[in-house]
Amino acid sequence: MTEIEQRGLWFEEFEAGAVFAHRPGRTVTEADNVMFSALTMNSQALHLDAAYAQTQPFGQRLMNSMWTLATMVGLSVTQLTQGTLVAQLGLTDVRFPAPLFHGDTLTVSTEIVETRPSASRPGEGIVTMRHTGRNQHGETVAVATRAVLMRRRPTGEEAA
Repeated sequence: MTEIEQRGLWFEEFEAGAVFAHRPGRTVTEADNVMFSALTMNSQALHLDAAYAQTQPFGQRLMNSMWTLATMVGLSVTQLTQGTLVAQLGLTDVRFPAPLFHGDTLTVSTEIVETRPSASRPGEGIVTMRHTGRNQHGETVAVATRAVLMRRRPTGEEAA
């Protein structure tokens, strides 16, 4: 019997310009928002207080943007980095151009911006990727550029 283990991509499998669509998406719930906000000690009324949020410009509670960011990265894991990631190096250019609300469905795509072998860590390489989150209407709700340290494909005895 052949056993197939799901994994992310080796450094060599990333190509600048490639775009990955991560599906299925994730429909956001009120419980997601309340639990994440409580776990992270974020008591912002815009996330937790429906009466208050109704008096604000969007007229309803907003999803915690850090939940959106974390879920956006999380939706990419099985396809890109599961078991092949060494470390996340950093996030830059994080933006939330439109709100995400309870009941919205978040879908994510990832564009590979750049790849380069690590100068200091043989057997590893740096991949820069741009995650884009959209709601069910196609509106961009979040964008983040992420640099990760990835394993290179094993060779010789390492591969066995």
